[in-house]
Amino acid sequence: MVKQTAGRDMLGNFAPKFAELNDDVLFGEVWSREDKLSLRDRSLITISIFMGKGLIDSSLKSHLINAKKNGITKEEMAEIITHAAFYAGWPNAWAVFRLAQEVYADDISQEKHGGIFGLGQPNNQYAKYFIGRSYLNPLTKPGIGSIFLANVTFEPGCRNN
Repeated sequence: MVKQTAGRDMLGNFAPKFAELNDDVLFGEVWSREDKLSLRDRSLITISIFMGKGLIDSSLKSHLINAKKNGITKEEMAEIITHAAFYAGWPNAWAVFRLAQEVYADDISQEKHGGIFGLGQPNNQYAKYFIGRSYLNPLTKPGIGSIFLANVTFEPGCRNN
């Protein structure tokens, strides 16, 4: 895990104890307990709580960015926000969607064409080996005497198990 310094950077001179607790306890100790709960799950929970409390500010955007880094895809984020909308409020969902669209903007623009080789189909055959999603796009037809070539596209945050 990356060492968090946001508290010290922003409040170190004004509220040094708060900054220390933010960086060392919240992000240093609580978020680092990956053996208890994954970063991905912690991101999902944090986004939902922020949305439920109506905390739709730059700190939520930072958590959305972290959620993306922690493997939550655009599709999953859209589903999380949609589900939470019924519990946290429709206006809150609209506000979170606006921030999420900014964070996932690159994914949205790439998804239309999937890059120069095309996106292909979900790579479900090998899904058990990855956290996140991958896609397989054959570039040649498999056959006798030919070499099979394919492009594999990994979504941001996709990791090998």
